[in-house]
Amino acid sequence: MRVHEYHFRTFLKSVTWFVIGFLVAFGVLMFFTGDFRISIIDAALIQIIKFVFFYAHERVWNRYNMWQELRK
Repeated sequence: MRVHEYHFRTFLKSVTWFVIGFLVAFGVLMFFTGDFRISIIDAALIQIIKFVFFYAHERVWNRYNMWQELRK
């Protein structure tokens, strides 16, 4: 069984995760700070950093076939 995916699929997964994470982070920050501007800026910065790391994480995982490694 081969589970590799293409860069475009990983990118789309990263974008959808970015949107979900942004909305959650913004909501939490807005709840605690009550400041719209700070909440938007902080949520965006957090999500941009997480986006880059999520994409890299997905690509690293995609390089290895876990099931083949476990059978060795």
